[in-house]
Amino acid sequence: MKIAFQMDPIMGVDINADSSFRLAEEAQARGHELFYYSPDQLAYQEGRITARGHDMVVQRVAGTPATLGELREVDLADFDVVWLRQDPPFDMHYITATHLLDRLKGEALVVNDPFWVRNYPEKLLVLDFPDLTPPTTIARDLDTIKAFKAKHGDVILKPLYGNGGAGVFRLDANDRNLSSLHELFTGFSREPLIVQKFLPDVSNGDKRVILVDGEPVGAINRVPAAGETRSNMHVGGRPEKVGLTERDLEICAAIGPLLKERGQIFVGIDVIGDYLTEINVTSPTGIQELERFDDVNIAEKVWEAIEGRLG
Repeated sequence: MKIAFQMDPIMGVDINADSSFRLAEEAQARGHELFYYSPDQLAYQEGRITARGHDMVVQRVAGTPATLGELREVDLADFDVVWLRQDPPFDMHYITATHLLDRLKGEALVVNDPFWVRNYPEKLLVLDFPDLTPPTTIARDLDTIKAFKAKHGDVILKPLYGNGGAGVFRLDANDRNLSSLHELFTGFSREPLIVQKFLPDVSNGDKRVILVDGEPVGAINRVPAAGETRSNMHVGGRPEKVGLTERDLEICAAIGPLLKERGQIFVGIDVIGDYLTEINVTSPTGIQELERFDDVNIAEKVWEAIEGRLG
């Protein structure tokens, strides 16, 4: 098959951690041809969805994860699969990319389905499952957020469309910074904030469960660094081997069928204790860590799901 990857700069990836690299590596091992382009090179041209990029051969060499061919323009309708793999922010640039890629429907399989990526932001899709999630409020109005904090005491405040642990604050019962943080966030963004009841179980880790075509295939635990509330690996969280609990499987059983129906083939959910906190569909990570911990080929499972959809 011909596979295109829309992703952040390939030469900057960590060959031992990056999930996009691992997916490309497995595709190459299965005999598929790879093409790489950056989101800025995606275009609509008089009815065609095009990209300017490079034929690519990936290699597990630190500092040189790929060799690239000459820059050329392609029609993405000529490809079998197009991967939407750039990292957030989930801004208008990102949303526009989903609109353009959505026009390939019926010609190329875009993974994950861009229509539902656009309509399932990580921190909003969980609202469909209130019985699985901690108490949550989404608001820009300060009085509404203050009322939530007064009710629950110890809370987590974060930007609605943030990622990688950036801009996440814990405000305990004695904290006096809520108004200042609200002023800071609303000063540079028109977006609402999300505030959730703090879950003390985060000290034991924030579990990343990976689902392939709606089915759980394993999990890793991300433990916060000393003195940190955030467990994201981008901010120093330590990955650990962990199994799936009955509660994890219950959560996956509740959300998996919807994810499969909506074409969300590779998804990473975040679970703290007994609670689902995020459903990551834009650019989830964790494949390589899970493969090393459990000695399984997760990338193979992803490609088997894709090949099954293509018949």
